[in-house]
Amino acid sequence: MAEKKTASKKTKTPQTLVIVESPAKAHTIEKVLGPGYTVKASMGHLIDLPKSRLAIDVDNNFQPEYITVRGRAKLLKELQKDAKKSDRILLASDNDREGEAIAWHLRNALKEKTDAPISRIVFNEITPKVIVEAVKNPGDIVESRVNAQKARRVLDRLVGYNLSPLLWAKVKNGLSAGRVQSVALRLICEREEEVENFIPEEYWTLDADFSKGKTTFTAQLVKYKNETPELKSEVVVNQIIDEIKNSDCVVTNIKQLEKTVRPKAPFETSALQQAAANRLGFTSRKTMQIAQQLYEGINMGSSRVGLITYMRTDSVRISQTALDDVRLWISKNYPSELPAEPIQYAVGKGAQDAHEGIRPTYTEYTPDSVKEYLTRDQLRLYTIIWERFVSSQMNNAKTVTTSAEITAGDALFRVSASKITEKGFYSVIKLLSSKEDKTGNLPALKNGEVIKSDNFHPEQHFTQGPARYTDASMVRTLKEKGIGRPSTYSPIISVLLDRYYVTRSNKQLVPTQLGRMICKILVESFPDVINESFTAEVENNLDKVEQDELVWTNMIGEFFTPFRKRVDEVMENVQSVKGSLDEATDKVCEKCGKTMMKKLGRFGFFLACSGFPECHNTKSIPLAKCPMHGCDGEIVARKTKGRGKEFYGCTNYPTCNFISHFKPIDSYCPKCGWFLVERFDKKNGSYKSCINPDCDYLHTANDDTPVMPEGDDE
Repeated sequence: MAEKKTASKKTKTPQTLVIVESPAKAHTIEKVLGPGYTVKASMGHLIDLPKSRLAIDVDNNFQPEYITVRGRAKLLKELQKDAKKSDRILLASDNDREGEAIAWHLRNALKEKTDAPISRIVFNEITPKVIVEAVKNPGDIVESRVNAQKARRVLDRLVGYNLSPLLWAKVKNGLSAGRVQSVALRLICEREEEVENFIPEEYWTLDADFSKGKTTFTAQLVKYKNETPELKSEVVVNQIIDEIKNSDCVVTNIKQLEKTVRPKAPFETSALQQAAANRLGFTSRKTMQIAQQLYEGINMGSSRVGLITYMRTDSVRISQTALDDVRLWISKNYPSELPAEPIQYAVGKGAQDAHEGIRPTYTEYTPDSVKEYLTRDQLRLYTIIWERFVSSQMNNAKTVTTSAEITAGDALFRVSASKITEKGFYSVIKLLSSKEDKTGNLPALKNGEVIKSDNFHPEQHFTQGPARYTDASMVRTLKEKGIGRPSTYSPIISVLLDRYYVTRSNKQLVPTQLGRMICKILVESFPDVINESFTAEVENNLDKVEQDELVWTNMIGEFFTPFRKRVDEVMENVQSVKGSLDEATDKVCEKCGKTMMKKLGRFGFFLACSGFPECHNTKSIPLAKCPMHGCDGEIVARKTKGRGKEFYGCTNYPTCNFISHFKPIDSYCPKCGWFLVERFDKKNGSYKSCINPDCDYLHTANDDTPVMPEGDDE
């Protein structure tokens, strides 16, 4: 009898479906988890409010009416199919309110198709250790955090979908208004009014060159006849020079002051955006895009590595594991700069503290060691993150400042110079600012010695008005005033630019005529809503909702009834300004012979035929005449391919290839006739200069030289 064979059963490997938000993150995590895990990306929200209608049931406790986002149904079905084949599902969307809402919607959509358990996992960094730990310890969706996101979404929808139709009726079709963006626009418009109303005043400074031996140094006049001098004119300065130029110059009051400089805390989101704007020239949007790439994972040869922790955070807290890691690195590379104990930094008031500060995931991944895998901009941003974090756990630096006073008759000049005496945390910062790395060239001076005066340098200045907002100062202001959260700082600015309510000029945020008109209507009509106090209060209430201290529907109910009543009043009583921005021009449509109208569109002013709708001819508005000899073209705004960066070129291109990166103004140089452009620097503030590279004409705000507009007689 043949021996009966026993069939061996193959044990099926349990399958786990992990759903994250982005494909890059999915690729990084799947490589870490290996067999038995499928990692898919939801590509953000799959379920949300529809764009075509309000979709908030105001009579039923403000319940939102969610739908599958248009174009996302196929992806949702694929995820449901994957869920059906899986033994468990882990929702790994970002660890913030939006991520929690994405996970909540996914759970509701997937549980209809599968009996597999669905859990929530989160991680602050995408590294093998953290990923594996999160998978081992799944949790539940935080309903209160979902409610906070729901409250923000509903409130913003109620405000936007009531204010936007108002703007359509009173200003222009197609406009939109947001709760937070409108407050930011108000800040920018109010600052612009301050800039315009500022009247510069002339003042002078007086420097003098002194020398001892072969060393020459410069000191500034700080006292005259024992008083702070008011140098209002060149005449006053020259009188002082005449009185003191033959006087003995005597060194007095030499002092040395030692100063301890403490390292700064690791970056949180707003500080990173400000540093990237000031040091790297990045916009807030660019900073967050690159930070997202560094967080989600960089291909480093055989593996993908998330190089930084989560980049949307309002905390500077650092985990013990990270502290141990950085202190070990410092002990090996800069042992003399390692403090006895880790340095702790206070978390700012109002911070949610859900995440650590922004830091490198591995200290050993120095900028030099990873630069071959990064783009230039990725490396630059990673460098300032790495340096800021590592330096935050190093010893203080020390500087010594030497100051001396020199008397010449009734005049007192002062000079000071500083140098670093103990590098401390500066040891790992390659790019020190001029303030941090200033060094002196003072000779050895003694009290009472007479030194030589070589020359006097009177210089004219004008008081500078308030500065327009830049990305950096806007983010700082939003944070200080409690407007928005780390995840919204960049979108706030981007939305204002995309809607053409604000433009960038020399990195400054300038409101457009359209933006100012919208701001005026909204602020005058809704002063209790379009203000920073209300916006900050909303943020505080959302925090309370997340902490389960406030019912979100109660929060919305208290706001909506009086707001809706006010919308109706404004719609009925406020006068329309529609069409007030349209102007007739003397230009003729080359297609039908009718006049062209200057109109305001989504992306600024343009020319359109007055024969519309019979004639659809449109064109860019000429900003100046082309200055090239023999060319009859005009200069218009253009955009580069790819990045869409604006520049200014001739309508006769490619016959004429003249371009300018500075925007022309409707004024022409009195010296050579080429057009002028508006520029900005710290010395002159805003000024006009000739675009002709062979012309040195410059016109400041305080210059009385006439600037001839086109058509005027000299």
